[in-house]
Amino acid sequence: MTEYAQNPFASTHSLDTNPFDDPTPTQPPADAVRLDQLRQREQDLERREQELAAKADHIRKNGRNNWPPFLPLIFHSIPDEIPEASQGLITRLYQLWLVLAATLILNMVACITILIAGSRDGGRDLGASIGYLFVISVTSFLLWYRPIYNGYMKEQALYYYFYFFFGGFHLLFSIYMIIGVPSTGSAGLIQMIQMYANHHWIAAVFCTIATVGWTVQGLGNAFYYRQIYAHHNAAGHTMDKARTELASHGAKAYFTRG
Repeated sequence: MTEYAQNPFASTHSLDTNPFDDPTPTQPPADAVRLDQLRQREQDLERREQELAAKADHIRKNGRNNWPPFLPLIFHSIPDEIPEASQGLITRLYQLWLVLAATLILNMVACITILIAGSRDGGRDLGASIGYLFVISVTSFLLWYRPIYNGYMKEQALYYYFYFFFGGFHLLFSIYMIIGVPSTGSAGLIQMIQMYANHHWIAAVFCTIATVGWTVQGLGNAFYYRQIYAHHNAAGHTMDKARTELASHGAKAYFTRG
């Protein structure tokens, strides 16, 4: 007789097999995980591009130039053009730019009071402060605020590099203006101390206000500069990507919306 016939209750499983054991799931290889992440990222970018295209089409049809309010030359609308998650950051950067514009005006007024107070460098200070008012207000908007606005709107690398270069230059300029060396057009710390020391109280007060303005916008821009740099790294922007964008879109695209 066979063994099965001798023992009809014999199990067909081998003795070393546990019938209650489940097969151990295998981990997907690292390359498959990375490929899945890249695929997900491409889908997110494609969806973002479709949303931006829809927004741009809506703005082209319905939008009108609305900035600056007294002479509308460009369209500027954070709720319409910036993704919701980034609207708070861009709003605060715009507010810092407004603080800069106000500080430039106050700095010029302070330089007028320095001239009236009898400073021997007052004429040069006033002349330089007038130049700053017109040049810095325009170039700061076009060279660091508008690029980062477009950077968060379109999420393209070249805008970020524009911002890092000119925004970094602006941070150095802010330090220069906070110091307030006489004859440089800045009503900063040195000028403020001199006005207090010589009992020119009106000039001293305006110098104090200008110094506070330079400090507030300088520290604020430094804080967000670091935050934007971290976002830029997390988004995977590179100089090669920026060069590719410039070659494919051309420089003109970076001064237009859509």
